[in-house]
Amino acid sequence: MIVVLNNIRSLHNVGSIFRTADSAGIAKLYLCGYTPAPCDEFGLPRGPLVKTALGAEQTVPWEKCASTTRLLDKLRAAGYKVYAVEQHKNSTPYQRLHLSKKQWAAAVLVMGNEVKGVSPAVLKRADKILEIPMYGQKESLNVSVAFGIVAYGLRTGMKK
Repeated sequence: MIVVLNNIRSLHNVGSIFRTADSAGIAKLYLCGYTPAPCDEFGLPRGPLVKTALGAEQTVPWEKCASTTRLLDKLRAAGYKVYAVEQHKNSTPYQRLHLSKKQWAAAVLVMGNEVKGVSPAVLKRADKILEIPMYGQKESLNVSVAFGIVAYGLRTGMKK
């Protein structure tokens, strides 16, 4: 599985996603839009991100990418299926998606901005929109927590 982070602003969230991606066996992270990379433009480590990632920024391959939509078009053309995590009228609870190992390897999971979520242009490119059912008063979760729930849910729910 490849993960695309679209316009995530928090260094802590990105660091946490790196750490969870390592433990879930994610093949690669694409840091799109203004999502921060582990190093700044001078090659210096971004303290809060690196501290939160605990070295996972060195074990999970990553690439900075300006345009999420162009990247997704390229990945879809290469045979990947795109799954966006977002509350939407057309969303499906993530637990209903059961991927085989082969499908897991050809899957892209898109996580969106902490406030605005996944943009409409990105949602249009998704093969499926996945949602985490909410049972309390709050209507959403922190993006790094949501990523962990969905990534592990899809990983452990894999067809044998």
